[in-house]
Amino acid sequence: MNRRHLLGAALAVGLLGVCTISAAPGFWQAATQADFLRGDVDQLSVDEHGRLTLGPELTRIHDTGVPFVWTALAGLDGAMFLGTGNDGKVIRVDRSGHGTVFYDSSEMEVHALATAPAGAIYVGTSPDGRVYKVDAKGQATTFFDPDDKYIWSLAVDRNGNVFAATGDKGVVYKISPDGKGEKFFATKAMHAVSMAFDANNQLLVGTGSPGRVFRVDNAGKGFLLLDTTHQEVHAVRVDAKGVIYAAAQSGRSSGGGSVDRSDPTPPPPVAPTIPNVSTEITSFAVVDTATSGQTTTSSGGSPGRGPTGAVYRVQADGLWDEVWAPKDDAPYDLAIEPDGALLVATGAKGKMFRLSGEPVRAVLLTRVPAQQATMIARANDRTYLVTANPGLLMALSPSRAARGTYESDVKDARFVSTWGVMGWRATVPAGAKVEVFSRSGNTKTPDEAWSDWAGPYANADGSPITSPKARYLQWRAVLTGTSASPVLTSVTAAFLPRNIRPQVTSITVHPPGVVFQKPFSSGETEIAGLDDDAPDRRNSTAGATGSGGSPSLGRRTYQKGLQTFVWKADDDNGDELTHDVFYRREGDTSWRLLKKDLSDTLRVWDTSSVPNGTYVVKVVASDSKANPVETALAGEMESSSFEIDNVSPTVSIGAIRRDGTRFVIAAEVRDGDSPISRVEYSLDAQRWQPAFPRDGILDGRQESFEIRLDPDASGRTLVLRASDALGNVGSGQAVVR
Repeated sequence: MNRRHLLGAALAVGLLGVCTISAAPGFWQAATQADFLRGDVDQLSVDEHGRLTLGPELTRIHDTGVPFVWTALAGLDGAMFLGTGNDGKVIRVDRSGHGTVFYDSSEMEVHALATAPAGAIYVGTSPDGRVYKVDAKGQATTFFDPDDKYIWSLAVDRNGNVFAATGDKGVVYKISPDGKGEKFFATKAMHAVSMAFDANNQLLVGTGSPGRVFRVDNAGKGFLLLDTTHQEVHAVRVDAKGVIYAAAQSGRSSGGGSVDRSDPTPPPPVAPTIPNVSTEITSFAVVDTATSGQTTTSSGGSPGRGPTGAVYRVQADGLWDEVWAPKDDAPYDLAIEPDGALLVATGAKGKMFRLSGEPVRAVLLTRVPAQQATMIARANDRTYLVTANPGLLMALSPSRAARGTYESDVKDARFVSTWGVMGWRATVPAGAKVEVFSRSGNTKTPDEAWSDWAGPYANADGSPITSPKARYLQWRAVLTGTSASPVLTSVTAAFLPRNIRPQVTSITVHPPGVVFQKPFSSGETEIAGLDDDAPDRRNSTAGATGSGGSPSLGRRTYQKGLQTFVWKADDDNGDELTHDVFYRREGDTSWRLLKKDLSDTLRVWDTSSVPNGTYVVKVVASDSKANPVETALAGEMESSSFEIDNVSPTVSIGAIRRDGTRFVIAAEVRDGDSPISRVEYSLDAQRWQPAFPRDGILDGRQESFEIRLDPDASGRTLVLRASDALGNVGSGQAVVR
C-alpha cells in the first residue's frame, strides 16, 4: 500500500475515533504553490511545484527603530546608508551592524540617496522637496531646492550630473555638479518616481499617475516605452543585454507603504530605486527530490483589496510583455542575478520572489519580518534588503538556513468542529526533520484567546489533532536540516463541523387550481408535485403560458380542486434534506400528515378529499439521511392561512314582477365557505353582463339581487351565474314571463 492510500486510510480511521457530529467530514489540504503562498514563511522557500524547503539564511543586521526605511546606499567604506521616515533621518550602519544617525534633515522623509564626490552623498527629502549634499562628516549644505513637493529618486550620470525625479508635477531636473539645476523632462504625469540608465546611458524614467516608462535622450526628448495598467512604476532595472525590467503597482496597503500618488498629499511612499547600487545576488538552488401567490418568509438572518502589481519586460527592440502578475503581492524593487533571473521585493507581506525561466515561474525565496520589502541592494559581496513596517536592514545569504517555520493561513470551518487527523507528505533525508503542530480558536485572527500549539505530531500518515474543538484551525510546520533540506509537499487536516439545524426559509401558496406541468413532458399533462398514482382528472384548461415562477417547472395551467405549495429549505452543512408536509384546519390543535419523505420542494394537494375551510400547512425539513438518528436535526415553518372551497355557490331565482314596462327578477346567491366575488347574467346565450347586489357591495357569502330587464325580455331564458373567491361557479335559470 503506497503512502497516498495509507494517508487516506489513516484519516478514515481517525474520524471513526471522534464523536460523530455530522456525517460529511471536510478535508483541508495544502498541496500547491498557491496553497502554500497563503501562509507565512520564515527562512523557508516555496518553489513553483508547491514544495516547501529550507530557504536562504536571512539575518537581521540593524533595527532602525523607525517605521520606514525607504532607500539604501552602499558607502565607500562598506557601510550602508539608510533613508528613513517619518523623522527624515539618514542612518549609517557599519560593517558590524552598528547604526548611528548620519544626517537629521528638517523634513519628514528621505526617499532618495545617491553617491557624491569625495565620500559625500546626495539626500533627497520630502514633503518640502530638497536635495542636500552631505559630506563624509555629516555636514549638510543645500544642493538644489526646487518648487516641487517631493524628491522621489536621484541618479548620477558619468559626468557627475545629478537627475532628480520629483512630484507632484512629474518633472525630472538635471543638476550640474555645482548645484545649478534646470528642468530636463516633463513627464505629464503627477510624479516622476523611479530612474535608471539604459545600455546607451540614456535616462529611463518611471512615472506615477499613470504608471509609464519613458526613455529620455540627452536633449530631454522623451519616448514612451511602456504604458502599464497600474498607478505607478516603482522601480526600473536594466540587465547586461539592455533588457529593461519595471516593477509596477497599484493600491494602498494597510501599512501605508503603497500609495496612490494621484492624491496631492499622499502618505510617505516607498522610495524608488537607486540606479548606482549594484543588485547582484548569488543564485540559490532549491533541492529537487523525487411566480404569484402568498409567500411566508423566515424572519431569521448574512476587506479592502490590498496592493497589486506586475513585473514588465521591455526588449532592446521595444517589444514589451508582462512577465509576472502576483495575485496578492505588490512589487517594490527588482534585482538582476548573474544568470538573468530576477529577485523581486514585495508587500504587503514582505515576500521575496525569484523569477526565472521562459515562461517565467516564481519561487517564494523567503519572507522578511516586515510588511514591505522596499529595496534590494548589493554591497561588500552581500545582498541587503531594507523594509518598512518596521524599518529594518536585513542580509540575504547564499547559504541555506538550518531551520525554518511555516504557518498556514487560518481555516474557517464555519462552525465549531471536531478535528480529525492531520497527515503530511515529505521527503526527509538523514539528519533532517519535519515537525507539524496545530492550534485552534474562535476568532478569525489568532490571538491570546486561541489554544497553545499542540504537537509535534508523530505520524505523517495521520495523527489525531489534539487542539480543542473550535471554528478555526491553523497548522505550523518546522523544517530542520544541516547537510540537506527536507521537502514538504502537502499537509491535510480532517474536520467534522457541528451539525446545524436545517431551515425552511419560505413557503409559497399558489392560487387555488394553479398547477405546473412537469418540465420535459412526454406530451401528457403531467403535473409537477402530484403523485403519479393519483386518479385521472378531467383535461386541464391552459392558463398562463409563462413559467410558474421556478426554473424547474413547466407551463402553468389550471385544475380545479388542486392546491400547489412550493418552499425553500437550506442546510448550512450541505446535507441532503427530506421534507414532511402536514396540514391543520382552523380550530384544530393537531397536525395531520399530508406527505412524508419528499425530496422535492413542491407539493400539489388534491383538496377535494377534505372539508371546506381555512387551512395552514407546515413543512418540516430533516437532515436524517445524512446524520445518525441521535444527531439528526429538523427545521420547520408554517405557511400563511388559505381557504379550501370546492363547493359551488347556490343561485336561487325568485319571483318575477313588473315595474312599469320593465321586468324585475329577484335572486339570492349563497356560498357556505367563500365570499361571492362575481355575479353575471345572460339572456338567450347573449353576452354576459354584470349583476350588482342590492346593497351595492359584493362582499359577503350571501347577497340579494334585483335584475331589471327591458320589455323585450319576455319569453326569453335568463341564466344567472355566480363565482366565489376560490373560482367555484354556480348558476340558476328562469324564463321571463
